[in-house]
This record gives sequence, structure tokens and C-alpha cells, in this order.
Amino acid sequence: MAIGDSITEGLDDPRADGSYRGFADRLAEHLGAGVPDFRYANLAVRGRRMRHIFGEQLDQTLRSRPDLVTVHAGGNDVLRPNTDLDLLAREYERGIRRLRTAGIRVVILSGHDTGWIPVLRVYRGRIAVFSMHLRAIAERNGCDIVDLWAMSALNDPRAWSPDRLHFNGTGHRIVAARIAELLGHPFGGPEEWMRPWRTPPPAVPLVVRRRDNVRWARDHLVPWLSRRALGRSSGDGRLPKRPRLVALRDEPCGGGD
Repeated sequence: MAIGDSITEGLDDPRADGSYRGFADRLAEHLGAGVPDFRYANLAVRGRRMRHIFGEQLDQTLRSRPDLVTVHAGGNDVLRPNTDLDLLAREYERGIRRLRTAGIRVVILSGHDTGWIPVLRVYRGRIAVFSMHLRAIAERNGCDIVDLWAMSALNDPRAWSPDRLHFNGTGHRIVAARIAELLGHPFGGPEEWMRPWRTPPPAVPLVVRRRDNVRWARDHLVPWLSRRALGRSSGDGRLPKRPRLVALRDEPCGGGD
């Protein structure tokens, strides 16, 4: 099972039908290939905060009793400057302990580095602090952890969608490949997540970067800030895309690249 927010839901990794795929679907497909009784659920919904992920999503997960759970949580809380990161980490650990007490293997995903993103780089320190909390939580509770911050491939704009908040299909594949390797079922070699491109990112003239930054602020940053100011979420009224732990063959979640 996969629990979390928009990253786990799969934004921005669209299929032909307009639905979202994402690292969790990609990982499930890979792990479930050739395993007839393999089952998968994805409870993530965009915009969800810690209280939702370690609330209704956690409760449903414990009722289903899966063997493995991936957790990406806290991002929508960390980006709120008034959130106390120490209290947030304690809430996170309480949820992780419940999963581990139930005998479930847990893979935690840390925060990623926003240092390359204008405006969002101001959150870099908060993300780093919370990610260090997650490393400690993983160690104390015997969890696996995928350190997104340490994955240099995710500092490449080619791994990100135009909104700079979500991975694109390539970014999601990088994350899925790293988790698969951690679990002992790699897609291929380490280059799948360490060196997904043969060439460095193309150099972009300063004037073009400035123009792109203005466009990004208008099209993505301002709407995001507006929703926050109004207390709204992009996930309001949405339900999980794959709420039940069912066989992959019963509810396909997309094919491989």
C-alpha cells in the first residue's frame, strides 16, 4: 500500500486517459509482474496533510494489513512556516510506530532539495531539518528510508513538471527505481536512478530563465499561494484513486515505459 499526498498520488505523471500514475503505481507494477496474487492500494490524495495521512489513511492501512507500505508525508505541513517541525516529527513517528507494531515493513521517503527552485529555495532549511527527523525515525523504528535529498538526479529540471512542485514521469521512474533497488528487486542497474540521462541539462540563457520564472510564478506559484490563503486544497472533495487492496490484474495501474 502507498499513503501520502500528491507525490504518491502520481502528479504529474499522466497516462493517456488523463489519470495519474506515479512512482507508487510504477513500483507496484514492477513488484507485481508475474505474481498472480500481488495486491496493491494507493490511498494518497493531493494536498493531504499529516493529520490526514496518519489519520484516515493510516487507519485504513492497518485494517488492510499489507506486507509493505510506502510513506511520503509532511510536505504540505513543512511548507507552512508556522508549523512546528519537532511536533510534526513526533506525530509522524507515532504513525510509523503503529505500522511497525502491526508487523508492516515501511519505506519512508524523505523530503527533496528545493535549492534549485526560485522562491521555493527559502523552504530548503525546513525541508532539511524535517528530513533529518525522518532519518532518525527510520533508524529508531527499523524502517527503510529513501533519501530523496541525496539523489542528485532529482536536482535536474528534467525530472520535474512545469509546476516545479511535482515529479514528471521521468522523476517518478527515478524514485520507483531507487525503492525497487532498496527492496532487492531492481529495475536494472543503479544508473536507472543515479544517471538517468546521458548528457547534462542544457544551458539556459539568463534572460530565458527569468522569463520562465515569471511565467512559473504567474501560472503555478500564485494559484498555490491563493489556495493556501483561502484555506483550500487542490484535493478538496477528492477520493483515493485506488482505495482497496486488490490484485493488479483487477484494476490496472498503467504499463511500463
